[in-house]
Amino acid sequence: MNVEERARGRHHSTLIALVSALGLLAVWTRVHNVLHYPPDWGFDAAFNWQYIASLSRDWSLPHPAAGWATADPPLYFYLTAALWRTLEAVGARDLVVYAVPSLSLIAGLGIVGLAVALVQRCDPGNTRRLILAAGLLLFLPAHVHMSVMVNEEILSSLFVAAVLFGLSSNQSTRAQGFGGLSQSIRMGFFAGLALLSKLTGVVAALVAAGTMTLEGLRTHRLGQSITRVAVLAIVTLLVGGWYFARNQIEYGYIQPFGLPAHKQMFDLPPGNRSIIDYLHIPLATWTDPQLLNPSLQHSVWGSTYATLWFDGHRSFLPVDSPAIQRLGGIMLLLALLPCAAFAVGLVRGVKRCWESPQGPDTALLLTVAATLLGYAWFTYRNPWYAVVKGTSLLALCLPFSYYASGELARWTRRKGWVPTAIWVTLLLLVVGTTVSSTFGFVFEKNEISGLPWEKSSP
Repeated sequence: MNVEERARGRHHSTLIALVSALGLLAVWTRVHNVLHYPPDWGFDAAFNWQYIASLSRDWSLPHPAAGWATADPPLYFYLTAALWRTLEAVGARDLVVYAVPSLSLIAGLGIVGLAVALVQRCDPGNTRRLILAAGLLLFLPAHVHMSVMVNEEILSSLFVAAVLFGLSSNQSTRAQGFGGLSQSIRMGFFAGLALLSKLTGVVAALVAAGTMTLEGLRTHRLGQSITRVAVLAIVTLLVGGWYFARNQIEYGYIQPFGLPAHKQMFDLPPGNRSIIDYLHIPLATWTDPQLLNPSLQHSVWGSTYATLWFDGHRSFLPVDSPAIQRLGGIMLLLALLPCAAFAVGLVRGVKRCWESPQGPDTALLLTVAATLLGYAWFTYRNPWYAVVKGTSLLALCLPFSYYASGELARWTRRKGWVPTAIWVTLLLLVVGTTVSSTFGFVFEKNEISGLPWEKSSP
């Protein structure tokens, strides 16, 4: 073995050690949070526990207006209630407070696994990109936060990711005959599970139907595509649509709005939305990244950014802390790099999709468009700061990981100082995420989760 081969071997060993250490750090952060994060903290967690406890005593579905969370689709709640009952049956009921959050942890790691598998499928042998694809999600603060919260968001996102993975291959999107119908059944099954986890899971079915329809138009096999879409729709409705049909038949609505249980939301700031709220991102996004800042209350994308890459809702971190404020500003500046990579990757994806429609771009781009439009509509209809959460965009995990990793891998192959600056920036983001998203590890939070909105004024 010559000197060059020995140097290459040492470099490879160092890389493996570094990647393993980062992977262990990401898993340790999540396990630490499961063991230490108060189980009734986080988005709607206390109300979700009430729903789970109710189902653990009686499997029957409650009236949608019976509580805060009872209007939500039931899959997550049935799964966690079954976990509760199982632990209770073996005399380990006290472990429920760890087991239920662990379901979110496992679902989150499942999303990471699908993101890595997608890159491996579409860009085989690109180890650099594989590492980046995993790291972008493992150290995404919103992903870390939802990996411990008692909430259905990350489970629904897992099923959306499963649909995207199934669609995003050269062979699957061109499948015809029995193979095409078999794919429609599989995609309908996972899309139905996404819908049965959260109403926003309908994105999975819409994207699958859109991808199949566009493929039919491109290959001049529209009739076969319509058949596949019909099978997809039937399976989706059978698996996930029955709950909404039950609501319509029994209560006269598919999804309730303005229930008495949610009336306390109506007093939250800002209380109204205008088109301007979607057109500006204030400096406060970096100088004061917490959602009660008056400027951020009237900036949907600024608030979303502050909660995607930092704890803008203060679910993990203390509210009044200059150190937290500075840390947030730094992290949100650093996060501009992966966001820029994602934006450039999207543009390249659009170009590829236009020039050569085979591959994953159609499904991924449709997911980005449908998710962002749905999120914008939801935040407009519900004009309160509490509903503006980067965690609501976790359905974009695969598109984000796929496009951002591709550009970052390309940029870090350049010569000169640019690759070094990129790696340093990403490593600083890893440190910032670990410090800010590992509950109680560096910053101790003594007040309850969330922001004291009663003291704010729009």
